[in-house]
Amino acid sequence: MDESIFQPYEDEIQALEEEIRLLTEKYEAIRQESTFFSDEEVLKAIKSFQRETQEETKGSESLSDLKAQLESLETDLLFLMKFTGFHFTSHSKKTVEKTGNRTVEKHRLSGKCHSLSFQLEFQLLEIQNNEKVSAVVSDLSIIMESREDSNVSKFLSSTEERGDLLTFFRSLSTYAEWYEHRRHTFLHFKAKYPDIVTLPEGLWGDFMILRSPKVSGFELMIVWKIHLDEEGTTTPVLDLLPKVPEQVLEQRMTSVENIPGSFRSALRLFGIEAAIENLIKVLGSQK
Repeated sequence: MDESIFQPYEDEIQALEEEIRLLTEKYEAIRQESTFFSDEEVLKAIKSFQRETQEETKGSESLSDLKAQLESLETDLLFLMKFTGFHFTSHSKKTVEKTGNRTVEKHRLSGKCHSLSFQLEFQLLEIQNNEKVSAVVSDLSIIMESREDSNVSKFLSSTEERGDLLTFFRSLSTYAEWYEHRRHTFLHFKAKYPDIVTLPEGLWGDFMILRSPKVSGFELMIVWKIHLDEEGTTTPVLDLLPKVPEQVLEQRMTSVENIPGSFRSALRLFGIEAAIENLIKVLGSQK
């Protein structure tokens, strides 16, 4: 058999053996070097490890800082909610159009301001020119429980036409605050004078009745309306309507006629709570 046939295989085997020998020598050299590090090399390795450890510590510190910032933001949010009375319960948005520097989004937002619930739907157009961004609100729709009030309904319709979200939130905050103040005032006097104060429509009604504990049938109705005009200005309007038995009316006609005027004067001089307090004390002392 011709031995030349096996020559290529023998050459390949020798080449592999030579490669194995070189790799073995290289491995031995590396292994020996690794067992004889100088003091300087060891010190460098330690410093390198310390830097890596410090970087990891900084990472954990930055995470701690982010947590602290988040807690601070949550605190600020709670303060704003308490200060303004707003609490948002849900929000969703959908991008309707996005071309170049123009973006159109559809937003849905719901929440409460104090005790008044609201829902908003609107379209927001954002246009970016260089570093400036302009935004335009359109297709604004507002749903509120108090819309049955004709004044509130007019304000909401006017706000929807103008697409004026800022005026809506600012005006709703003031209106809801007065709404809540009236409820707390009614609750306070009902708890303090349960035998004199009655609330036929409950705490959410707009009037309370004071019944004389000494003169049967003698009642004073305090009507407390909260007026909201189309521009968003809130004005509390209070008045007094007396209900007097005929025999008392015949005896004290002049005094009874003066009660509403005296109450309005007391409102201007002393404020709502003090005026009501004085009225109740006078009613309770009557014979």
